[in-house]
Amino acid sequence: MMRVLLLLAAMISFSYGCARTSPPDPQPSSSSKQNQPSRSAAPEILDQMDRRAPLPLLPMMAHHQKQNMRDHLAAVQEIVAALAMDQFAEVERAAKRLGFSEQMGQMCTHMGAGAPGFSERAIAFHRTADSVAVAARANDKQRVLTELGATLEACTSCHAAWKQQVVDDVTWQKLASGVSRKH
Repeated sequence: MMRVLLLLAAMISFSYGCARTSPPDPQPSSSSKQNQPSRSAAPEILDQMDRRAPLPLLPMMAHHQKQNMRDHLAAVQEIVAALAMDQFAEVERAAKRLGFSEQMGQMCTHMGAGAPGFSERAIAFHRTADSVAVAARANDKQRVLTELGATLEACTSCHAAWKQQVVDDVTWQKLASGVSRKH
């Protein structure tokens, strides 16, 4: 059982490690601090370094999305803990929090209204997570692990592709209406 948990932890670590495109820059020396950007410019510089596609969101939407992401991570932790104890009903319950529902589909569509392709990818993630619950219902530990691995791949690939971009209401309305006209 411990081997399964270690394998899952290694998969997660490997997925995050593979998503990095280059090693972090070394820490600046004390003599280079004079050349450091001001605190107000630092977020802009970081944003320019981050080549992922922007997902424009209003501040409240960005906050809500981050809360959902933290809950997704908690659900994955609950799945792993329950699976380690062969508690398949608990695995299924936690997996359903990740799975697709009409409400989740509407939220993904709304969140991605300003970024072509985001909503489809987000909904695909939730549909992939449904397979974890199906495997748990069948009490199939190996399949739960396989489906959880596929679900985590959907997570990490989405995070590797998209970054939040907090925008004002006028910008979001403009972007969201432009995307909806294209569909």
